[in-house]
Amino acid sequence: MSSVVTRFAPSPTGLLHLGSAYAALVAWTRAREAGGRFLVRIEDTDVRRSRREYETAILRDLKWLGLDWDGEVRRQSDHFSDYGRELDRLAKRGLVYPCFCSRAEIEREIAASASAPHGPDGPLYPGTCRHLPPTERERRIAANREFCMRLDSARAAAEAGPYDFVDEGRGRIAGVPQLVGDFVLARRDTPTSYHLAVTVDDHLQGVTQVTRGEDILPSTHIHVLLQRLLGYATPLYAHHPLITDDTGRRLAKRDRDVTVRSLRESGLSPAEVRRRALAAAGRQA
Repeated sequence: MSSVVTRFAPSPTGLLHLGSAYAALVAWTRAREAGGRFLVRIEDTDVRRSRREYETAILRDLKWLGLDWDGEVRRQSDHFSDYGRELDRLAKRGLVYPCFCSRAEIEREIAASASAPHGPDGPLYPGTCRHLPPTERERRIAANREFCMRLDSARAAAEAGPYDFVDEGRGRIAGVPQLVGDFVLARRDTPTSYHLAVTVDDHLQGVTQVTRGEDILPSTHIHVLLQRLLGYATPLYAHHPLITDDTGRRLAKRDRDVTVRSLRESGLSPAEVRRRALAAAGRQA
C-alpha cells in the first residue's frame, strides 16, 4: 500500500466554500492517485465559534462532491489529552512559560516600545512574562490569574538548531523559528492552540503531504519547529494561492454565494462544482 497520507482539516465555523473545496479536492486526488489515504479532521479547538451543525454540513458537502475519506473523522475537541501530553513534554524541558498579560496590556507595551519586533501579521508579543521568577509565576497562578502558555521561541530555536522544509512550489525553505515570536500553545479555557494541535495530529495520523493556502506559510515555520522539538517527521507541504472571485476578493466563509451548499442548491452538479473550484484556482496561478 502507498505511504501517501493527505488530509483535509476544516474548522466548523462556517459552511464549506469554493476555496476550501479546492484544497480538499487536491488532497483527495493526490491520495487516490497514489493509492494512499485521505483523512478528514475537524479542527474545532475554537470552542466558542465552532458549531456542530457546520461540521455536519461540511461532511455532507464533501460526500456530495464525491470526496470520500478513509477511517473515522478525527475531532480535535475529543483529543485534548493528546495535546496536553505533548505540552507537558515541552514544559519539562523549560521551553514554555505562563503569560498573564491581557491583550490590552500587550498593546500598551508594544505602543510604548520604540523597537517592537514585527512578524508577518504585525507586532510580536514583547516577552513581558518570559523572565518572571518561578515564585512570581506560582503566586499569580495561585491567585487564579488568567494566563496562557507560550513557547520560549529563542530557547526553542537554540534547542532545535537549523532546520528547513520543502514546499512543492517554492522548493526548500530555511526555517525561521522566531518568525512569530513566543506564540501561544494553550489557553486556560482551551488546553491547546491551533499550532500545537495541528502539529500533533499530523504526526499521530501519519500525514505525509499537507495542502493548504499560502496564508498559512508563516505558520509552517513554527509547525516544523514543533516537529523538531517533539521528534516528529516533517511532511511535504504545498501552499496554494488563495482563491478569489472575479473581482479579486478573497473567498471566505461569510461569502454565501460561493459556498458548496449554495452552488448545489442553484442546480450545479458535483462535477460542475469541482470544475469551478479548479478553474478558480487556475485563475490565481
